[in-house]
Amino acid sequence: MSEQNLTNNEVDIRRKKIEDLKAMGEIPFKEKFERTCTIKEAREKVGERVKIAGRIIFKRVMGKFGFIWIRDMYAKIQVSVGRNELNEQDYDFYKKMIDIADFVGVEGEVYLTQTGEITVKAEKVTLLSKTLRPLPEKFHGLSDTETIYRQRYLDLISNEKSREVFIARSKVESFIRRYLEDNGFIEVETPVLQTSVSGASAKPFYTHHNALDLECNLRIAKETWLKQCICAGIDRVFELGKDFRNEGMDPTHLQEFTQVEWYASYWNFEDNIKFFREMIVKLLKNCIGKTSIVYQEKEIEFDCEWPRIDYIAKMREILGFDFLDEKDLAKFKNKVVEKGLFTYNDLEECKSIRTLIDYIYKRKIRAEIFNPTIIYNYPAVLMPLARRNDADSRIIDVFQIVAGGAELVKAYSELVDPILQRKLLEEQLEEKAQGDDETMDVDEDFLLSMEHGMPPISGLGFGIDRFIQFIFDLPNIRDGVLFPLMK
Repeated sequence: MSEQNLTNNEVDIRRKKIEDLKAMGEIPFKEKFERTCTIKEAREKVGERVKIAGRIIFKRVMGKFGFIWIRDMYAKIQVSVGRNELNEQDYDFYKKMIDIADFVGVEGEVYLTQTGEITVKAEKVTLLSKTLRPLPEKFHGLSDTETIYRQRYLDLISNEKSREVFIARSKVESFIRRYLEDNGFIEVETPVLQTSVSGASAKPFYTHHNALDLECNLRIAKETWLKQCICAGIDRVFELGKDFRNEGMDPTHLQEFTQVEWYASYWNFEDNIKFFREMIVKLLKNCIGKTSIVYQEKEIEFDCEWPRIDYIAKMREILGFDFLDEKDLAKFKNKVVEKGLFTYNDLEECKSIRTLIDYIYKRKIRAEIFNPTIIYNYPAVLMPLARRNDADSRIIDVFQIVAGGAELVKAYSELVDPILQRKLLEEQLEEKAQGDDETMDVDEDFLLSMEHGMPPISGLGFGIDRFIQFIFDLPNIRDGVLFPLMK
């Protein structure tokens, strides 16, 4: 019999049990259950009576005695069930009507078995919620990727690593919020539906607002809205939420992703480097209990001085010429190909100087970095929202933290000059006309706020999904997202 037929047969059996329960006057889906403690707390109460609840993940009956295991998100515990504690009617009900995957309430004393296993001696077992479907045959190690992503609840029931990841993710987001608030930041909410593509270089999702008859896009970043909050007088502001970029899918990128952005008045990017490094060390201690991780079988320590790489100096070394002065895309590509770095086919996707520089950087610099490293001194052409360096306007005061060959965080001293900002955004339109679909629009609302004045600012964007993937060495970024979009 096929697995599907077995499942269907089991569903029929359990459906019949629900009907029988109702005929017996038993409620198969109870209203509530009064616990005295959680399963985790019960494991610390040897010698005490408890009332706990959870899902049965294992059941073994040996005549007039047996064991079940029940668990919740945080812990599991063994329960002994026998005729010495339960009367014949209750024990018969337990054997026949309660199955693996059902939710039960258990009342009894916590004790240690001869093998030292913490166990509850059940004096009463209450069926709380009857399940129609059994757990997967191999629920102790669910491994089918399709099932894991589509039915994350089965993954969390069966896989300890997944429970660890998602509990830690919750702790990470909570810690970030507390840390920022403790340092004077205020959390706000900004629109997801927007009428201008702004805040980053990315391809957006588009939609139509019927009531207002407006063409809208989903936000690709929170930046321009948060800077308007700075303009309003909120000196330190942040938002932790979703952004959307309609770009290619690979093991380190998602089109819907979670990112925290924060902006601080009167800071420059060096202040953000110091602040982020201190935060990340404390975050790791708080959320995973140590400041080192194992990534691709190598240990990475964060509680140390992070080395620095000058982006422009390193690119000049690789290219062999001063690329900052290049204005002609075709000539730039010719020089790169002549140098033997890439072929023309490799560079076909690069539709602007900006995308060409970024392409080279990601493959010749970023990919080679394993330990946490500060990359700084970026070409101004890459980021139209960043502040130009006072000594050389071709350079912007930007840094990224790169580790394991991937960007963990990006931050910079912000451009607050409205005249220059308008000029740079208008130049983006020229790139869009050349076929670059990752350029920003001229956001008039944002420019209007800049014209009302902004203080010196430094801002930072930190992707939560990629950070979780990194610290738990997950093969795919979707492994750290509860409900990833599936085709």
